[in-house]
Amino acid sequence: MATTLVDDDRVRVTRFDFAPGAETGWHRHVHDYVITAVTDCHMLLEEPGGCTRRVLVPAGTAYRRAEGVEHNVINDGPAAMSFVEVELK
Repeated sequence: MATTLVDDDRVRVTRFDFAPGAETGWHRHVHDYVITAVTDCHMLLEEPGGCTRRVLVPAGTAYRRAEGVEHNVINDGPAAMSFVEVELK
């Protein structure tokens, strides 16, 4: 579930909450963005060309990616996961 927290001319801030097995669906990021994990996030990333990879983003950590990233993010863990995404417009 996605909840928009801020959406103005400079940034969009969205909180994502996923039950185990839930996914974002395929999408392409049109802005640079920063993710901050609220919980430990066990992610299965489906990427173009059929590649998949598993990553753990520990609670309280963050990472940045450039626009153009395309993927489907799946909660691959046994518990709900939550993160906040800040898109830089």
